[in-house]
Amino acid sequence: MSNKPQTADSWHAMDLPSIFKVLDAAESGLTDAEAAARLSKFSPNKLPQKPPAPIWKIFLRQFGSPLIYILVFAAAISILIKEPTDAAFIMAVLLLNALIGGYQEYKAEQSAQALQKLLQIKAAVLRDGEVSEINAESVVPGDVVWLESGNRVPADIRLLTTRGLEVDESLLTGESLPVLKDKSWTGEVNTQIADRLNIAHAGSIVTRGRAKGLVVSTGMSTAVGLLALDIMGASGGEPPLILRMKRFTRVIAVAVLVSAIAIGALNVLLGRYDFTEMLLFVVALAVSAIPEGLPVAMTVALAIATTKMARRGVIVRRLAAVEGMGSCTYIATDKTGTVTRNELTVKEVHLHTDETFEVSGSGFVPEGQVLLGNKVVDRISNPELEQIATAAVLCNEADLHHSNGSWHWRGDTVDVALLSFGQKLGYNRETLLDLYPQVNQIPFEPELQFSASFHRINADTVKVFVKGAPEKVLAMCELEEVKDKIDYLARVEEMAERGYRVLALAEGNFKGDLDYSKIPPEPSGLLLQGFVGMIDPLREGVPEAVKNCQEAGVTISMVTGDHSVTALAIARDLGLATDTAQVVTGAELLGKSEENMRDIVAETKVFARVAPNQKLQIVKAARELGHFVAVTGDGVNDAPALREANIGVSMGKDGTDIAREASELVISNDNFATIVAGIEEGRVAYDNIRKVIYLLVSTGAAELVLVTLSVIMGLPLPLLPVQILWLNLVTNGIQDVALAFEPGEDDILKKKPRSPNERIFNKLMIERTVIGALTMGFVGFGLFYFMMENGWSEHSARNALLLLMVLFENVHVGNCRSETKSALVLSPFKSPVLLIGVISAFLIHVGAMYLPLGQKILQTGPVDLDTWIILLALALTIFIAIEIHKRLWALRHK
Repeated sequence: MSNKPQTADSWHAMDLPSIFKVLDAAESGLTDAEAAARLSKFSPNKLPQKPPAPIWKIFLRQFGSPLIYILVFAAAISILIKEPTDAAFIMAVLLLNALIGGYQEYKAEQSAQALQKLLQIKAAVLRDGEVSEINAESVVPGDVVWLESGNRVPADIRLLTTRGLEVDESLLTGESLPVLKDKSWTGEVNTQIADRLNIAHAGSIVTRGRAKGLVVSTGMSTAVGLLALDIMGASGGEPPLILRMKRFTRVIAVAVLVSAIAIGALNVLLGRYDFTEMLLFVVALAVSAIPEGLPVAMTVALAIATTKMARRGVIVRRLAAVEGMGSCTYIATDKTGTVTRNELTVKEVHLHTDETFEVSGSGFVPEGQVLLGNKVVDRISNPELEQIATAAVLCNEADLHHSNGSWHWRGDTVDVALLSFGQKLGYNRETLLDLYPQVNQIPFEPELQFSASFHRINADTVKVFVKGAPEKVLAMCELEEVKDKIDYLARVEEMAERGYRVLALAEGNFKGDLDYSKIPPEPSGLLLQGFVGMIDPLREGVPEAVKNCQEAGVTISMVTGDHSVTALAIARDLGLATDTAQVVTGAELLGKSEENMRDIVAETKVFARVAPNQKLQIVKAARELGHFVAVTGDGVNDAPALREANIGVSMGKDGTDIAREASELVISNDNFATIVAGIEEGRVAYDNIRKVIYLLVSTGAAELVLVTLSVIMGLPLPLLPVQILWLNLVTNGIQDVALAFEPGEDDILKKKPRSPNERIFNKLMIERTVIGALTMGFVGFGLFYFMMENGWSEHSARNALLLLMVLFENVHVGNCRSETKSALVLSPFKSPVLLIGVISAFLIHVGAMYLPLGQKILQTGPVDLDTWIILLALALTIFIAIEIHKRLWALRHK
């Protein structure tokens, strides 16, 4: 084939023999060696993406904030009043702030890129005669690819076979409805993309059906590549919390600047200060009131939370989910693969003749036997057993084969479990397909509750084999008496009560349309063969995780398509329900009004035999009840509910591409217990953000009180602008970032979830900020007033006051570690990063007092031992004040 990649312009208009010739390909696929050679000729199959911003551009972006403009204005005024040292320090602080912010943003970009690697699309390709899953980036022209519902199409694919294939191409065409594809369609070269029915385009999503196709274009040569669409999507932007806080700081900045100018102008007019002094006051007031380090500190807190979540198996796709997990009050979880291990094993077979067989072994590896009593049986000795095994193997879309000394499987876990059962009786799917070629198929879709496979038995006979939900399959069967159906359903219920997932199997002769590109009508008049019971054990740690959620005030509901009795058996083990009255089925939800749905959701913890649209209704009802809802899902049918939820949680191992893209979080190990870890880390992240905000806003407000009181009393500025900047961005800047590393409190999962509508500045935060600001502001002003009245020079008084404010910050960060617990019960060694941060901030300031450079820039100097003792005693007043408030708050809210 040509070394030049083929483009998407004309593949739809070519006949298949010509395409195979141009691509030097065959329907049997490529070998690994051929694929490797082609991958070296062409670029990897990567869709065009917006390149990450270079580090220099990220650095320049840090100067785009209105806060920065105010600091630049402050530097300009410092030059105007002939204070070049102040101006130089302000510019140095701006540079440092840009370096820190730029580094954090760059690290966030790198983390996002790393997380994308964990969410790579997979493709099922035919290589060396075997179907295997590979990363879509390794797909090359000439590969034969299998598609099924939930897949994102990895490349432009010319369809070879289609079975009711419907594809969502809205990404390319803007058409909201899925397109029904047809392998036999041909068209003109200039046919629009939306009308090319024999092509599945890269980036589109399979919403229904199955297909096999030939890769004709990859990467930049695909239709989506030619349109230069960044289909994988970039970050969803900054999380709402950071946006709210940026707006908050901007409002504060404008309000303070206007107020400072107004107060300054008034004092000049009154003759209390000259113009130069008032300019200095305006700068000091503006700098003191603006929490310059807040956006950076919050970004660090969220980045830390994202990293910690990833370590625990929770991959964050949208940063908003980090803060949102702390508000979660309701989780609607799947059963299979989330609370259970998703390792189904056929353990019991009940034939229509009323014989019951046990099946030994566990897991997908076909090691075990079929037993009748204690006697091993084979397929030859029991024709009915042979029939049900044949149906189980033929009505199947999975693959189970032995190669290189081990067993390999691909496909739905139910299908793999049935293939393993067939293998234990000596049945191989490929061998049976050679004997009975498949001529059509109804693929399994959740809303259908069954699948069917049509096979030619001989020249005159086509048989259909069906598997699915017992109620659904029994409705397709011819039963001699109504009593038979009642008896069968009683058997199904008895099996389900013992924890089995039960499927019915049936067969029958079929006469009808065998057009392979169309899905046949629903079969009827079938003969029931029997039922198989499968076990899917609970995942380790899930019962404890459910209990932890309940203690944390989070409501857990299990929403499954399984039989109600099976769901109840699992729910009992989880502590969600104890009898059938506590289980609501999909049939019972039919026709319910929105008000009725809300009442049902408020009282019910287990939903069984639920259709996808009903799962969506459950989520809507939970949200209308005021819950902040997290939903787990892994299939294409879960996408609407995932999007409707406040937080969609998809499965990373066995989830579909469409489910992952509809979600905010991806659970890498598909384990419910990991979701609880996400809730815990989300609460820790939100708490730490509140702690950082409280520290910065309360200390900034204290500086504002201090400066304002001094001006009102006609005193000199208590702190110079450069000294205030030193407090906000250096000493406190180190502490606030360190505070973002604070580990979660021991009772974090025992607290009730916060209201999703709760403001950051709730009553507690407002009270404590005011108390902290007034305590530090008034004590600081009192000290400054005392020193000025007792003959201290402005230089000496500011030096002592600056040291007091640093000590206030060192003590106050201990208050910020918990909103309810005394700082005395929190060991500093539990938070080593914060301990190091506090010591570092203190030592840096001490260094600035004793080193010439610090003395010159900050106008500092050493103080004697008596002054140290007095300042340390005064600094403890903030500890006493907050401890008293914590105690009073606890008494008021018992």
